[in-house]
Amino acid sequence: MSAMVAEEILAAEEFVPPGVGSFIYPPIFGEVTKPIVMVVLSAVIIAGYFVVTSRRLAVVPGRSQFVAESFYGIARNTMARDQIGGTEFLRYVPLILGLFSFVLVNNLFGIIPLFQFPTMSRIGFPVALALFVYVFYHYAGFRKHGFVGYFKHALFPPGAPAFVYVIIAPIEFLQKFIVQPVALAIRVFAAMFAGHLILVLFAVAAEFLLLQGGLLAVAAPLSFIVAIAFTFLEALVMVIQAYIFALLAAVFIGAAVSEEH
Repeated sequence: MSAMVAEEILAAEEFVPPGVGSFIYPPIFGEVTKPIVMVVLSAVIIAGYFVVTSRRLAVVPGRSQFVAESFYGIARNTMARDQIGGTEFLRYVPLILGLFSFVLVNNLFGIIPLFQFPTMSRIGFPVALALFVYVFYHYAGFRKHGFVGYFKHALFPPGAPAFVYVIIAPIEFLQKFIVQPVALAIRVFAAMFAGHLILVLFAVAAEFLLLQGGLLAVAAPLSFIVAIAFTFLEALVMVIQAYIFALLAAVFIGAAVSEEH
């Protein structure tokens, strides 16, 4: 039996695993590609959903209102209120809710039929979001503390000896002005890129084995089952990554506007 399997493997066509090409889509028209259309569509879906569900609010919420209120509660209570605090956290709730919803929908596109591509796996989208958050939380810090006051607040923690600031200030600058936005973008990008690549790998492998026929086709269902199981795991990762992205945005805003370092 092993000899027969070895012969079929040698006779089989060469398997070409998916690579970066799986993330490249040709333009639909002009410079517009499928991921760009999906990003715009996600914004329309999110805006439409919250407009519709908030139009007829009821004391006893229906299913759609319950989901919308749950999203709002997560953004308001576990993110904005807990991480920003004070009396001004409410002004940042729409931003945190929007980030959470936007990243979540674009992540979940990766397991939705017809879409089947997480747009956050294209580095440009996470970078754009991270830069937006970067500008916003620094703007909030400058607005709260003033130009000089914000740099003092961000780079010079009170109570430390003066000579220690020579070491602390560059580290704080590197962390808050360079590392934070890079880490924010890379985290969600890497998770979506790797997850999508693994899903495509098992799906393509199942198709390849099935088309080979013979004993190799026996392994096709196994690859397909693994792909389905990993889809459920990837769905969990998508939710977690959206939550972490919005949560970190709230953490950065909270650190920028806080009274203490």
